Amino acid sequence: MSEIQPKKHFYSDAEFYTSPEARSLRILSEYLGPRQRFSRNHIEDTIVFFGSARLVSKQKAEQALKKASKSPSRQMRKKLEHDLTMSQYYEDSKALAKKLTYWSKKRKNSKHRYIITSGGGPGIMEAANRGASEAKGLTIGLNITVPHEQSGNKWLTPELCMEFHYFFMRKFWFLYQAKAMVIWPGGYGTMDELMESLTLIQSKKLRKKIPIVMYDSDFWNNVINWNYLVDKGVISKSDLNLFQFCDTVPDAFNFLTDKITKTHIQGPNF
Repeated sequence: MSEIQPKKHFYSDAEFYTSPEARSLRILSEYLGPRQRFSRNHIEDTIVFFGSARLVSKQKAEQALKKASKSPSRQMRKKLEHDLTMSQYYEDSKALAKKLTYWSKKRKNSKHRYIITSGGGPGIMEAANRGASEAKGLTIGLNITVPHEQSGNKWLTPELCMEFHYFFMRKFWFLYQAKAMVIWPGGYGTMDELMESLTLIQSKKLRKKIPIVMYDSDFWNNVINWNYLVDKGVISKSDLNLFQFCDTVPDAFNFLTDKITKTHIQGPNF
């Protein structure tokens, strides 16, 4: 009679680890795993960029328009021209991330401070990571598998490209180390991230002060009628102070560095 071969240890058993019974372990791994990587790289805090995954660089938009210029349909040409217009957000995101990374690197500290962080995908996320990478800084991507996006973009610091299964754990890491946020034009995902962040700050579940830049006042005032919400009494007028509209890279840079300096470097949140 042959001996019974023992099965794998539970901790190395993929069937067990992916089962409903092990869900709490999977959630815990998405807390402890990122924490280990941040600690190993001496990362203390971040600046988070949220925005559309569907935007492309100006160079790509121009190339696409040029390639199709021989015989594009009116509808296609209109779309490509629109893509070129929207590419300015990509360029501005890259420029702001680069300026903030240079600013961060000049600060003398044993820790890595104010590391540019994104969702790790294309569009605004790629632009943010690209700007930080071109400034020779570390840059983080908190990736998740969803339609239209994923796989980490090539500008991420390899060890800081992290893949999440659970949206709420990914959001936890966006907010836990954030010292500032920049909200770029985007769709449902961007608005979800924006509204959850504002809710946590408004309800004081996030006690630290996080300066939030809403980039392009015209875009955001067309998407959301903020004053109408105040008029109807569903938010307070003071809630509009939770964020700041900025329309240029210099304005956003000056606002963020001033607020971070006063609140987190000189202030109680340091």
